[in-house]
Amino acid sequence: MNQTGQNIILIGMMGTGKSTAGSIIAQQLNYTLVDLDAEIEKAVGKSIPAIFEGEGESFFRNAESAVLERVLERQKLVIATGGGSVLRQENCELMSSKGWVVALTADESVIIERVRGDGNRPLLAGNLEARVSKIMEERKDCYRFANVTVDTTGCSAHEVAHHILTHYRG
Repeated sequence: MNQTGQNIILIGMMGTGKSTAGSIIAQQLNYTLVDLDAEIEKAVGKSIPAIFEGEGESFFRNAESAVLERVLERQKLVIATGGGSVLRQENCELMSSKGWVVALTADESVIIERVRGDGNRPLLAGNLEARVSKIMEERKDCYRFANVTVDTTGCSAHEVAHHILTHYRG
């Protein structure tokens, strides 16, 4: 059983549907949806690509950790994290202690199709297929701390949200 107001934290590779399913879940629970990347952009005053280009990935990851910590001081949130938020152990521990963590997964080919043409993903610059494959391989064990894992391959956002809510409520 989950405590009242417990945050739902969505983790997983880019393109697994965190923001889309998160929006539906937030609406159904009357929670606030927080897109962590959007919060980082607000805090830094630059877009994600501009942060990567101007300050680098290390600066971005520091900002991500600081924003995550600040956001998790609140309750009744559905948080759609960036795919790399799990790269730091302290972020994983914080998420585990401050919410109910759901890992979203999808087949590599599905992720590639979902993110194709999205210019707001600096880590995918260059050969998209090779970059997605490399990132998936590097992060394959990073999502294992989640309370539940949902494969979004072949599912609509509403089906994913329903599956998550079924586990959350029960």
